[in-house]
Amino acid sequence: MTNGNGAPPEAAPPPQLNVLAQYTKDLSFENPNAPASLAPQQQQPAINIQINVTANNISETEYEVTLSVEGKAENAGKVMFSFDLAYAGVFRIVNVPKENLHPLVMIECPRLLFPFAREIIATSVRDGGFPPLMLDPVDFVGLYRQNLERQSAEASQIKPS
Repeated sequence: MTNGNGAPPEAAPPPQLNVLAQYTKDLSFENPNAPASLAPQQQQPAINIQINVTANNISETEYEVTLSVEGKAENAGKVMFSFDLAYAGVFRIVNVPKENLHPLVMIECPRLLFPFAREIIATSVRDGGFPPLMLDPVDFVGLYRQNLERQSAEASQIKPS
């Protein structure tokens, strides 16, 4: 294939996604009912997990993406443990079409952060005296779509006066 004058076409530079830094922004673990919560339990605790992703543009090509994971384990109406983790990364993204940038930042970046956040949570729960909590993989595409639908619904409820 040529560009019409016999020379091969110039290839566009390939898209790049680089992780520049990863860090814990905030970590809280609470075991409010210890030592009673550490005793053998009659039943499995109910565990509730909430996950959220936010992103800030730092420069033209750099983004800080924060994966927030909150969780709580309850048994018989008492909190056994709770945690709150904000794990972030700085990503450099170049040569990505503008229409693909938002999904890349909100899906692929948290997907790269998740294994590290999962390990921090498992270790914190274990160090709190419980078996490690191994979070299931997260469908960041589904989470992204949910957030888009929610934002669309909220926008349609706002009516100009």
